[in-house]
Amino acid sequence: MSIDNRLIDVAADSPIGKATPRRDGHDKVTGAARYTAEFHPEGTLHGVVVTSTIPAGTLTAIDTGQAEAMPGVRAVFTHLNAPALAPVQLFVFGPAYQSFLPLQDDRIRFIGQIIALVVADTFEQATDAASRVHATCQAAPFVPGLHHPDAVSYGAEDCGAMKEAVPDLARGDAEAALAQAPVALDVTYTSPRQYAAAMEPHATVARWEANGTLTVWDTTQWIAGSQAGFAAWFKIPPERVRVITLYLGGGFGSKGAAHPHSALAALAARELGRPVKIVLTRPQQFTCTSPRPAIRQRLRLGAEADGTLTALTHETLSEVSYDDLWVEPCGALSALSYAVPNQRSTYRLVRVNAVTPGALRGPGEAMGSFALESAMDELAVELGIDPIELRLRNYAEHDQVSGKPWSSKNLRQAYEQGAAAFGWDRRPPAPRSTREGHELIGWGMAGVAFPRNAFPTAAGARVRADGGVEVFSAGTDIGTGTYTLLAQVAADVFAITPQEVTVRLGDSSFPESVASGGSMLAGSLTPVAHQAATAVRQELLHLAATLPDSPLRGRPAEELAVGHSRVYLAARPETGLNFADILRRAGREQIEAVRDSFGDMTDKDRRDRFGTFTLLRLPAAGTHSVYSWGAVFAEVAVDEDLGTVRLRRLLGAFDCGRILNPATARSQLLGAMVMASGAALLEAAVVDPGPGRLANPNLAEYMLPVNADIPDIDVLFVGEPDPHSNPLGTKGVGETGITGTVAAIANAVHHATGKRVRDLPILMEKML
Repeated sequence: MSIDNRLIDVAADSPIGKATPRRDGHDKVTGAARYTAEFHPEGTLHGVVVTSTIPAGTLTAIDTGQAEAMPGVRAVFTHLNAPALAPVQLFVFGPAYQSFLPLQDDRIRFIGQIIALVVADTFEQATDAASRVHATCQAAPFVPGLHHPDAVSYGAEDCGAMKEAVPDLARGDAEAALAQAPVALDVTYTSPRQYAAAMEPHATVARWEANGTLTVWDTTQWIAGSQAGFAAWFKIPPERVRVITLYLGGGFGSKGAAHPHSALAALAARELGRPVKIVLTRPQQFTCTSPRPAIRQRLRLGAEADGTLTALTHETLSEVSYDDLWVEPCGALSALSYAVPNQRSTYRLVRVNAVTPGALRGPGEAMGSFALESAMDELAVELGIDPIELRLRNYAEHDQVSGKPWSSKNLRQAYEQGAAAFGWDRRPPAPRSTREGHELIGWGMAGVAFPRNAFPTAAGARVRADGGVEVFSAGTDIGTGTYTLLAQVAADVFAITPQEVTVRLGDSSFPESVASGGSMLAGSLTPVAHQAATAVRQELLHLAATLPDSPLRGRPAEELAVGHSRVYLAARPETGLNFADILRRAGREQIEAVRDSFGDMTDKDRRDRFGTFTLLRLPAAGTHSVYSWGAVFAEVAVDEDLGTVRLRRLLGAFDCGRILNPATARSQLLGAMVMASGAALLEAAVVDPGPGRLANPNLAEYMLPVNADIPDIDVLFVGEPDPHSNPLGTKGVGETGITGTVAAIANAVHHATGKRVRDLPILMEKML
């Protein structure tokens, strides 16, 4: 049954909106939480993949004899003996980022491509044997990256699918307006390939059941996508695949798709008749899974002398693999963030010999806002206007693309409250104005916009025979606090504490759910969970008032109340029945309800499309355009002699609609700002152009921020319940914090030094 879309009234004493401790926190710190790689069904074998050491060419021979003779080895699969896998449709029309099917041919497409799988009794045996698989390859010319001289770009005119995936956007005549603009800016920003580098490695455990069904424990952010992927690979109905993901140790988009190694785990399990576990090594996390692509962005701004924008163009060039299509939509925010009459955003791609890129936290928005908000800062410096004032002069009162009104927009409040908390009025406008000893101090800021996407989702609630309350859904908790949020919304309905609610997640046997990504899980899932719980509550009230032997028999609903796992008379709380008594008297084992947001969609369409992203509801799909908003402020210290950049302060003020749990929301925004600081100052894939090999595929040399790199971070909430977003009035949280933060840091570096670094990361050698 579908949900009521009216805004839900939340009482002042409700658990919703309260800072509630994480439900999963205790289990995680004590080791009780079981991650995918920790599942070990009886008889499990271990698989280790062997990967290519060249970026392009042909596999001319592969010697597995020595590996096959090793103790404990059960099988070695290569393209010469592996059974066929069926293709999987690509995102957004399917669940995969990459079309590559492992062990299906002799072609080498990228360095780190899977070319063999060794399966043995123990992980150690499989690892040892994998090192004894010897491949002979005929190398071919290759393009290692975006900036290689042999790289050739192409656009929508060369690939019609691009027009549907990420269309170019245009209004007015940007070229004519730029030619006539009194002030013009033409700047290019670049960012390297970046990786999710999640703490938990990608892992899959596959077991075929006696009835021909497949059970998979998978590190996935998207249960339905994983289920659809296995169903496609093995040509079985999705309902014959059960996917389980109880906990995720980070994913950030990299676990949002069906991956080749997962297919191999199920393939080997089927061939050997035993469960098979594959856990990628840390270097394989970098070569076998999808990163954010390297990107080059050219922005041109035209403005009047007072800073009023007259034209803006945003050209995005990003890398992609030779076989597939992934467009990083960096120009999306440029098209709507500011009131500019003449605008154009375009996209072009460069084919490179690397794994197909995919979603990494804030795909498009994270790097797109770096370029846009840096360019706005450059324009402010050029015109001698305060950066906040320039943004206010170009404030967009409605969505510039759709023409629709904003659902809510507290961006002015974010500027005002953020600036006041940061002390922005004390900022001297000229660069290099503040120093402490040998360090130059700079302050920068950036605006934030992030789309509120949504997805049809279902959730169930039940009261058990013992009176306990449960909420359940196939949604996963990637570490964002979904277990806690669902406990809060159920507790609100039943007037109990969140600790009294059992939450079950991460199992495809539960009602289908959107992926944990795009900052849309909470906004899609919590309203349907709330209304499922409300339906159960209504049934409890009905039974309490109609059961023959009930002390509440004949009482109208308005006289009854629910709380402390009881239904009772509001005027006489001592008169009532507890939940367990109601079910016992009614002869019921449980009361259960499922609610969804699929509307009038047919069961077939719902089933066929759920393993795709074609059901995604975009921000302007309704009567209003729904976005999260914010402003980020940064302070840096730059060593004048060494060029080292030290982050000293970060503050973000955000309008994310109703905040369901300030503690978990604040943590999400803090984490996103920390991730953005890594992108700004540290992170970069280093590709050796000679062999085309990634030189830093590990956590020792792929630089990520650690505690010593991160200063005090403040988060302010300036939003209010959004009546056009969803029944609980929430908007996206997590990725909102990564949007704008990179630019704020880059702008602070310029304010400190007077030097504009447009190539990420901002390293010391770029400062001297």
